Amino acid sequence: MYTPEEILEQTAATAVFKVNKPLLTKMILGFIGGAMISLGYLAYLRVGGGLAGAAVFPVGLIVILLAGGELITGNMMAVAVGYFKKRVTLSELLQNWLVITLANIVGAIFVAYAFGVLAGTLTSGAALKEALHVGQGKLTANFLTSFFSGIGCNWFVGLAVWLSYGAKDFSGKILAIWFPVMTFVAIGFQHSVANSFLIPFMIFIGHATWVDFISNFIPVYLGNIVGGAILISLFYTLAYKKH
Repeated sequence: MYTPEEILEQTAATAVFKVNKPLLTKMILGFIGGAMISLGYLAYLRVGGGLAGAAVFPVGLIVILLAGGELITGNMMAVAVGYFKKRVTLSELLQNWLVITLANIVGAIFVAYAFGVLAGTLTSGAALKEALHVGQGKLTANFLTSFFSGIGCNWFVGLAVWLSYGAKDFSGKILAIWFPVMTFVAIGFQHSVANSFLIPFMIFIGHATWVDFISNFIPVYLGNIVGGAILISLFYTLAYKKH
């Protein structure tokens, strides 16, 4: 395991690598990232949510970080470290966040329609009941509730990414990712990309609208930024900077 100071340096270097990837690469890996998180959420709903669902959800982030993928919530932390360490410009950060966000949403909506609807995995029985129950809870939450839920989510997701950078072997990285992600899911915090799977699924089956989606996405996304870029990136940069 690397020290926190070493993780900070590795994260800053990773930020530079991320912003310098070709646009097509960012789009492909962003699509994969959105799809993998959504498939993790699909598994959560299929096993009935709760602690069992929380235990299977992390597979999405494990695939992204170990097999390859770009996830905006992880980049909110990683690329922000590069910015605070003056390795990445604000323009590079914003461009990266924009491309990865859009690609994540496309991947999430693809999974919602292709696997949630067309493959029929969520259109009947207990899985449908769970999806609608969880989704309605998200849609009825007010702006402030959704915002703070987003903060809590990405404090844990950002920590999962941070810890995975600190682990030196494959199994260590899996453990580093698993428990923080499982915790945020068990608590019920909101993830903007995961919601970009669930709420569009509800739209496709006539239980929500695109206005509902946007109304949820904005506060959760802003909360995710605070959780990743402020509570992890800024705080750790200040705590571990060289004097």
